[in-house]
Amino acid sequence: MTVFDSTLRSIALEHPATIRVFESFHLDYCCGGNRPLAAACAEKGLDLQTVLTALAAATTEGAPAAKDFSKATPTELIRHIVATHHAYVRTELPRLLPMAEKVAKKHGPVHPEYDQIERELQQLAGELTQHLEKEESILFPYIEALELTRKLGGNTPDACFGTVQSPIQMMINEHEAAGALLENMRTSTQGFTPPSGACPTLVGLLHGLDAFEKDLHRHVHLENNLLFPRAIALESELLAAR
Repeated sequence: MTVFDSTLRSIALEHPATIRVFESFHLDYCCGGNRPLAAACAEKGLDLQTVLTALAAATTEGAPAAKDFSKATPTELIRHIVATHHAYVRTELPRLLPMAEKVAKKHGPVHPEYDQIERELQQLAGELTQHLEKEESILFPYIEALELTRKLGGNTPDACFGTVQSPIQMMINEHEAAGALLENMRTSTQGFTPPSGACPTLVGLLHGLDAFEKDLHRHVHLENNLLFPRAIALESELLAAR
């Protein structure tokens, strides 16, 4: 697999099976996915050949298949994102927030990084809650309406924004902010690694944050790299046909 100069994003799009490899090495293929593989490995201090070997193994015949959304319609992508990733966020945040509060109270006086984790998780929860609502009430219905218009004909749907690129750019910016908060948490906890003798709540919190970050990367990948470009192209097609 000769992909030294390929970006993480392009590799993940062409070979969905590589996503689990990127997750295992904590390589951000969504928000930071426009970096070349070699540069991303160098930034993380990873051996490029080791990563290439893992990528090759993931894409060989017989490797477990990852779900391929490359042919999914915008509406199919939206339904999957809402049912899987939005639902996950709404389930996990109420579980993780009390754990972060408990850990901060117990360990914060000696380990201020856990106070920071609680603050950052509270911020993430507030921002993501609003983010999901904006997608589900404004952006996603508009994209679905665009697809329906192409199928049935008629006028391009009205929008409270100029073009779909406006809310999409806002969503991308918010994705990057969420990714940065989780990256800060990962860094301050040495990769969500619990210290020796950690209590079960702390172990559970760090494990949960690690899983939350992985899910967010998959979530953002589907939106930034698949749904949003298709929505922009679809709107442009309909506007040009007027």
